[in-house]
Amino acid sequence: MSQSRPVYLKLRDQIAAAIIEGVYPEGEMLPSVRALAAEQGANPLTVAKAYQQFQSDGLVEVQRGVGMYVVDGAAERLRERERKQFLSEEWPEIRARMDRLGVDLTGLLERG
Repeated sequence: MSQSRPVYLKLRDQIAAAIIEGVYPEGEMLPSVRALAAEQGANPLTVAKAYQQFQSDGLVEVQRGVGMYVVDGAAERLRERERKQFLSEEWPEIRARMDRLGVDLTGLLERG
């Protein structure tokens, strides 16, 4: 992951991981923008931008005056998106590095 990625994208990745891992379960409310900003040491506008992306993607639902909730199916949709991104973007780089270093996939799996 690039260090030059915008903060809101890094934060979005952290929130997505938390949804996938069940830290923020489906049907449950996400922390408020202010609460998450304070926890992460981030600007509330940055958190709001990350949350807006989840809302645009249909992964969270806003209940006016109450909060933002994780919708049913969000974890699986995020997991599938992460899986596709890994296989198309990250795995080829990892595989190329393994080849350069002479790391054998079968041997690596046997060690794990």
